Amino acid sequence: MPRRQNGSPIGDALVWAYRIIAVSVAMFAPAVAGGWLDHRLGTSFWGPAGLVVGFVGGLVAIVQATRPSRGEGPPSGRERDPAHVDDARKR
Repeated sequence: MPRRQNGSPIGDALVWAYRIIAVSVAMFAPAVAGGWLDHRLGTSFWGPAGLVVGFVGGLVAIVQATRPSRGEGPPSGRERDPAHVDDARKR
């Protein structure tokens, strides 16, 4: 999934639209496939199993889509230390 926002409002909207569509498919497809299997096989197990798998898959997709990737978070350690910034300016 795309992670970086490019600063353009349209680009950011397209990235979020892609994320929403991906999560929707991850949640919806297993339920549809389970319902189809139930209809074909004459069972009643695969539909609810597809709902559970879709819900869990959707949650995983949401967490992955909203979690910042490596290197995008706030600076840590020495980079955040004001003394380090002053030392770097003196050089």
